[in-house]
Amino acid sequence: MTISTDTMRILQPYPGIYAYYDGRMNRRLYSPEPNWLDDGAYTLGTASYAIVSEGHALVYDTHMSLDHARFIRNHLQSLNVSKITVVLSHWHTDHIAGNEVFADCEIIALVLTADTMDKNREALAKRNPPISPVIMPTRTFDTSMTLPIGDRIIELHHFDIHSADGNVMWLPEDKILFAGDTLEDTVTYVSEPEHIATHIQELKRLRQWPIAKILPNHGLEQRIVDGGYSPDLIDANRAYLERLTGPHGLALADKQTLEDFVAPELASGAIVYHAEYEEVHRHNIDAVRKIRAF
Repeated sequence: MTISTDTMRILQPYPGIYAYYDGRMNRRLYSPEPNWLDDGAYTLGTASYAIVSEGHALVYDTHMSLDHARFIRNHLQSLNVSKITVVLSHWHTDHIAGNEVFADCEIIALVLTADTMDKNREALAKRNPPISPVIMPTRTFDTSMTLPIGDRIIELHHFDIHSADGNVMWLPEDKILFAGDTLEDTVTYVSEPEHIATHIQELKRLRQWPIAKILPNHGLEQRIVDGGYSPDLIDANRAYLERLTGPHGLALADKQTLEDFVAPELASGAIVYHAEYEEVHRHNIDAVRKIRAF
């Protein structure tokens, strides 16, 4: 099945840095029935990134479908890119769905990511839409790695936020953080509720970095165009998790909309309200309630 990419936008927040953004368009791409592509990736808005320097491109995540990945590769070819290296931020569907298009390239990921992809091959193939075959990383690392891409130096670092295998990309000279799903706007998606305490501590660790701007995979298009988010996004994501898991967090969340629940962070401008995250918030409440039941 061909998935339309006619709403894909190519953003360029910085010279040589491209964001391939799709979604938040009040339509469905794949099916009228519930599915992860429409109800998660496209509804919330998804960006993959490329850093291009001296004919070499680093692609950070391969997007939500093979067609989106082909769009990215075609654009890079139009820029006379002759070498592509792929880096995966983590193992979730909307970050690895396009891997097959880059199967002839080096694909770098954390050992944790490779292991989790391997363990979930069958489950990924049964998702709607399916990811099959699962194209695996060709090179792995444990905690950090430094990569030369043309005349740029790029660092990869492990953070256990959102998913145990979170892999952020850091440009030390520019102080730009590519966050994957470790940070989101409006709020983080709680995929591993049993690890929220770890996620909060890891967010505190990330906040110690000298970050100038943050480019998340799920965020507001205009913020990405304008160069990304301030480090206040880290504080907003942490405050949300702390509030939700606090002594009266669930009771408060049950009485409020997401917009009310994160009112302080919205007022400060750290995040921007996107109505589709109300459903994410309800999912997060249920996830926290389930672990509290044990």
